[in-house]
Amino acid sequence: MAEALQEVSESLQRNLEAKKGRRSEKQLEKLQGCIERGLQAVEQEHKQIKEYVKEVKRVEATLDRSKGSSEQRKKRFDRLKRRLKKSGDATRMQMAVVMAAFATGLFCGAEVDQEIRDNLDLERWFRLPKGHERRIHGRKHAGVRLLQAGATLMPTLDAHKDRDEPFKADELLGYKDAKPPKQEQEAMHRRNVMRRARSKKQRTILLAELERRYLEAP
Repeated sequence: MAEALQEVSESLQRNLEAKKGRRSEKQLEKLQGCIERGLQAVEQEHKQIKEYVKEVKRVEATLDRSKGSSEQRKKRFDRLKRRLKKSGDATRMQMAVVMAAFATGLFCGAEVDQEIRDNLDLERWFRLPKGHERRIHGRKHAGVRLLQAGATLMPTLDAHKDRDEPFKADELLGYKDAKPPKQEQEAMHRRNVMRRARSKKQRTILLAELERRYLEAP
């Protein structure tokens, strides 16, 4: 997030340097000032968080099947858990608690040729086709997917409930030109913008587009 905000600040600075003389310049200056002050306020915490991220990536690597057998990865997982537990750092110790809670289903049995090997695969399997139902991780809140696309998602996912056979092409022809309601289209547009803003690769392109629109505006 800090890296993304720094990129946004640099983008704002490029627009300010153009000196277009618009009323929005003062607002852009205020926004840039808020970003800079915020980054300075959390500079020390940011350094510590970077170290925690490294720990999380080490744990994540133990779940990658391309990096060893289930037994080998479980040993690395257990070593990491013990080290974090003995670290004396509250955050790292909490990481060890979470790892212990998940450990039971992460490395199940021998390496066999089957589609569902651990509880991560099991959760992915349970998600289909009813993405809006409560999943096995136990969360009770409605997901972002439902809030953004619920107007068309729920009827689509529920369409099969009273049918024994799949839909035929001629039954769906009447819906080929159907469009989501305006509010849903706007929500999906905001989602796409935010996804691009979170992506390291797409964020640069997005900021360049926004800068161009600002400079080309009358």
